[in-house]
Amino acid sequence: MGFAIPALFQTVQVEQYMGAALTHVWVYFCIAVSYLGLLVRCLSIGFIPAGTSGRGTKRLRADVLNTTGIYSIVRNPLYLGNFLAMLGIAMSLMVWWLVAVFLLAYWLYIERIIWTEEEFLSAKFGQSYDEWSARTPAFIPNVSLWKSADLSFSLRTVLRREYHGALAIAAAYFCLEAILDLGIERQGWSEWVVEDHVWIYLFLTGIMVYAMLMILKKRTNLLSVPGRE
Repeated sequence: MGFAIPALFQTVQVEQYMGAALTHVWVYFCIAVSYLGLLVRCLSIGFIPAGTSGRGTKRLRADVLNTTGIYSIVRNPLYLGNFLAMLGIAMSLMVWWLVAVFLLAYWLYIERIIWTEEEFLSAKFGQSYDEWSARTPAFIPNVSLWKSADLSFSLRTVLRREYHGALAIAAAYFCLEAILDLGIERQGWSEWVVEDHVWIYLFLTGIMVYAMLMILKKRTNLLSVPGRE
């Protein structure tokens, strides 16, 4: 990860060239891309039943094959959501070669995982999987194939399973901004708190939401839904 250090210094140079206003617009766009990834994950998880094939585990399992809802337009929406969330973070640094490195690294990492899972699903579900796989793209959604989900959307399932992701995105942007402004540009803490308070608010909001949902998940049954993961 040593290559990330020169990338951060290059980011500061690009920010100085673009100016504060344009830089903020770009970073806010990147945040939107990251949370779009989280939204894709939420739309995947909110409709799936228990025993689904849509959740990766160390030991592959699948009692149900998802072919409706977002799974009707893309075979791997969870990995697509992860990709968008991380892509936004990489793009926010405004270093083109770093984005290229991320794209290559993510593809090399995820290609083998997807191949293994799809081999398992094909062996388990046979023709029904093969037909769905043949018509549904692996990673780039085809919205013309949309088919309504069999189950209704479960917000409680999403809150129970995706609270980690919201905090992870907020923490990533907060840490990057802190490193760039405080570590590399040597901006004073008091000045940074005033000028870039939005990052502190975003991070603290993520922590509070995370803590609240974790307590609800661990200590109560409020987020549990029968028949869902």
